[in-house]
Amino acid sequence: MQTILIVEDKDSMAQMLRETLETEGYHIIIASDGQKGIRCIRDSHLDLVLTDLKLPKKDGIEVLKAAKAENPLMPVIMMTAFGTVETAVAAMKEGAADFITKPFDTDHLIILIRRALENQRLLTENLLLRDELGGKFGMPEIIGRSRAITEVAQNVQKVAPARTTVLLLGESGTGKELFARAIHHLSNRKEYPFVPINCAAIPRELLETELFGHERGSFTGAETRKIGKFELADKGTIFLDEIAEMDMSLQAKILRVIQEGEIERVGGVRAISIDVRLVAASNKDLEKAVQEKLFREDLFYRLNVFPIVIPPLRDRRDDIPLLVDYFMTKYCRELKTSGKTVSAEALEALMSYPWKGNVRELENCIERAIILSETDEIAEDHIVLNRRMAMEAVLRNLPMSGALDEVTREAVRIAETERIGKALKETKGNKSRAAELLQVSYKTLLTKIKDYGLET
Repeated sequence: MQTILIVEDKDSMAQMLRETLETEGYHIIIASDGQKGIRCIRDSHLDLVLTDLKLPKKDGIEVLKAAKAENPLMPVIMMTAFGTVETAVAAMKEGAADFITKPFDTDHLIILIRRALENQRLLTENLLLRDELGGKFGMPEIIGRSRAITEVAQNVQKVAPARTTVLLLGESGTGKELFARAIHHLSNRKEYPFVPINCAAIPRELLETELFGHERGSFTGAETRKIGKFELADKGTIFLDEIAEMDMSLQAKILRVIQEGEIERVGGVRAISIDVRLVAASNKDLEKAVQEKLFREDLFYRLNVFPIVIPPLRDRRDDIPLLVDYFMTKYCRELKTSGKTVSAEALEALMSYPWKGNVRELENCIERAIILSETDEIAEDHIVLNRRMAMEAVLRNLPMSGALDEVTREAVRIAETERIGKALKETKGNKSRAAELLQVSYKTLLTKIKDYGLET
């Protein structure tokens, strides 16, 4: 429920406005003079201020200035019975969202309030979009049918409607932010902001002000008040990625947010109430970090209410063809190229690779292959993989028992089969040219083709 402060010295007018706006579903706070109004602005979490211009003790312009000092994004609507052009211009210059002259139609006032709150929402989203460099909001598409990923998706659906704190665990590139966005989208907070923060990407000395904001003059260079990400995420979801990188002193402040539902800006002197759902993520073993005194035990247990472990791509290889199809469609469209297909050899190479970078690495690989290929088919040559890791995948198929010469013979067989098959493909089956390419005799090549079962 959104909260509106009405600053009005005439009790009958204030009560009429309360009844009208409560009927529209708003929570109303009333202050009878400007001084009380300013106190309410400082002590309450407000979404909008509706103030008379002519007030006892402090006038409406002073109330407006106090609101803008508290939160530059807070909309303020001015009411007055003395509606001159000069007064309206002065109020607008100070940042008023709108201006209405008494007596007024309450339906018109409701329209102004709705418009001001919507503009505030758009301003907040624009600020978040700018910080995300144009990141996209909305329900992400989770690709996969494997048992491992299906179980994760089921857990996401179960926990999303609750207010429960969620801890996402998994290697880099497994898609932790994707699942955090899914939790937000499936919750009753989906109409409010989703605010992601990568704790590892922001210098430690700046992370606190990024999360909680700061007051003007709180440190050198703080020329204006800054609203932090927790305030921007109010009523929505905040996603703290790589939370293990956060230092211990800041961890204590995150613990307070979870326990008390309050933050304090850097340089501030009072607590600010917020309503935020927290989703955290880490690619590190947090229990081990607790044992090594690198992560607070009390914070770990607060975060670990509903842990979800996202499996690495090597444990869900059945999903690789689906992911390849998805990324092929995505990047063919983005790169404005005709639809391409993936050859069986290229797909086999993708299926056998260990994917240390997980889904993110696979996505980058497909984008690169589409750029490199000049035909309608992605060939194995277009799949640029880390050769050391590819070799590790080959070695995993070698027998590691028995005599050394047996292991050596098997390694040679695997390597020669791979190289001969590639040479035959390059020469379109011409064995004479393949022998020249491999720098062996034609007879030697025929023998190896027979021994390795490569006749077809």
